[in-house]
Amino acid sequence: ARLVESGGGSVQPGGSLTLSCVATDSIIRLYVMGWRRQVPGSQRRETVASIGSGGGPKRYAEFAQGRFNISRDNAKNSIELHMNLLKPEDTGVYYCAADREAIGPHVPDILGRGIQVTVSS
Repeated sequence: ARLVESGGGSVQPGGSLTLSCVATDSIIRLYVMGWRRQVPGSQRRETVASIGSGGGPKRYAEFAQGRFNISRDNAKNSIELHMNLLKPEDTGVYYCAADREAIGPHVPDILGRGIQVTVSS
């Protein structure tokens, strides 16, 4: 299966963006899915949020708590990340990820190509 991201772009601080990720294979319904990001100047990717195969549990990084919301639609083999109150430090490349166990610091089973998010005035 492949993961295809969409919805990135540029937004002003305080604005909102929604990232979408669609999988090419319905087997993804059995996977934990989520988002990881790599910010400028960092050599590592960090987990943003994840969601279990059945829609729960949802887990968020501390910086995403209260601002981001992850959801999934297994009928469409897709997940979304709704990002609100965006800050310049949210700028980076966001990657859709899927794993049979969890979304974390390890390399996931499947990783999208990434999509740019830029928060700037």
